Amino acid sequence: MRRLKTAIGLVLTAVMLFPVYWMINVSFTRDQDMRRTPPSWFPVDGTLDGYRAVLDQQLPYLGVSLVVGLGTVALTLLLAAPAAYSLAKLRPRGGGALSFVLLIAQMIPGIIMAMGFYAIFLTTGVLNTVPGLIVADSTLAVPFAVLILTAFMSGIPDELLQAARTDGAGVVRTFTSIVLPVSRNSIITVSLFAFLWAWSDFIFAGTLDQGGDHQPITLGIYHYIGNNNQEWNAIMATAVIASIPAAILLVVAQRYVAAGVTAGAVKD
Repeated sequence: MRRLKTAIGLVLTAVMLFPVYWMINVSFTRDQDMRRTPPSWFPVDGTLDGYRAVLDQQLPYLGVSLVVGLGTVALTLLLAAPAAYSLAKLRPRGGGALSFVLLIAQMIPGIIMAMGFYAIFLTTGVLNTVPGLIVADSTLAVPFAVLILTAFMSGIPDELLQAARTDGAGVVRTFTSIVLPVSRNSIITVSLFAFLWAWSDFIFAGTLDQGGDHQPITLGIYHYIGNNNQEWNAIMATAVIASIPAAILLVVAQRYVAAGVTAGAVKD
């Protein structure tokens, strides 16, 4: 029975990972070889032309995505961590209602939020700018971050915080010196998700930065497909390179993510 389950798991994993394999395969395949019937399963006569085109044309888009992703992480933590600490330990009046509002905010479709941001950004003059994208992407990450961090911080023993206050630490000092270091796993978790949401965003980028000089990689791929719809090796090479940062982050931070997501789910 165990072998059967293992075999089924391997088959399902292969099916789910096949698009990734095919993306890598096509990125090394010459344009003339893509018209073969049946298609080649391995790039026997491989080429690096697609990757050379990416390095020549797509690096500015990758740089913008990196800035937007890191900016989104910074803004998300700046807003979510204090809010979560307040909801978990300071318990302000109306905290339950605020948590419910944050949960509802996650259910709002991104395209609706994008239309609202478009009108606001057009009035304030931040349309087609990197800061505007950072603010927009943060609205997706902040509610999730507050909920995850609140669940984790609720599990921090009150005796630990009371001991800090006894030693003379104020609310801010307790938060920065005790709560944040203890909450490392959940902070890494929300940072990872915030970065990935910003890195893969297309709706906000396509609505709020379509005509800007600094556009993220999602728009770079979109424009590249539109302008070079026959150069599939370059298109897939762009997708491969755009996937590398996310893959590295997921591999490096997977144990922190597992601990952060499950934190607060079980109470003693």
